[in-house]
Amino acid sequence: MTVVHRSHDRGITTLTLDSPANRNALSAALVGELGAALADCATDPGVRAVLLTHTGTTFCAGADLKSPPDPAAFVALMRAVVELPKPVVARVTGHVRAGGLGLLGACDVAVAGPDSTYAFTEALLGLAPAVISMPLLPRMDPRAAGRYYLTGERFGAAEAARAGLLTEAADDVDAALAPVLDGLRRASPQGLAASKALVTATVVETFDRWTEDLSARSAALFASAEAKEGVTAFLERREPPWVW
Repeated sequence: MTVVHRSHDRGITTLTLDSPANRNALSAALVGELGAALADCATDPGVRAVLLTHTGTTFCAGADLKSPPDPAAFVALMRAVVELPKPVVARVTGHVRAGGLGLLGACDVAVAGPDSTYAFTEALLGLAPAVISMPLLPRMDPRAAGRYYLTGERFGAAEAARAGLLTEAADDVDAALAPVLDGLRRASPQGLAASKALVTATVVETFDRWTEDLSARSAALFASAEAKEGVTAFLERREPPWVW
């Protein structure tokens, strides 16, 4: 069953995450299909930009704990978004959690509606936002990252925009995106690619420097007894033993 759908209109290819059964979690299937779709967009001269959106009330719930992707494949997916020679714009009207924030952070422009919420839930499970830090920390306010990485608190679109996770929090997402997409349609392919390379240079350098180290840290955490208990408690809908 296809979990990433494609449509095209006047130079903009829309990729829609459509896996409502697991709240568009990062399963092996979703990561693989989205990566393949982005690769097609990269070489298609008819694609000026990519609009990444979703069905349902969740943009992406993070890693699929029952059918997780290969960690290297997820890192490659985030890097593919960052290095795509065409802008990737996120249209968010639902919730974003954990690894989903890495996918969001890799996008060049992100606009979200008032019903969207955000949370870094990794620390609650005995994990850490390790690999997703590569696209996120170069763009986030350090104090906001320090708070939300540590507490796992849920916050809204306005705070996400202030923290640097979003370009804009809007009451009407499509109205806010209209001038963005119009501008992308008017820009030249070469101009877009060269301009994107400038604004993503620091993020690419972060991937170059930290991919191996942060991937190893992530793998070690997932393999730990504490994380296994945290994930089990989450799946069983109970508190882990470290909660006071």
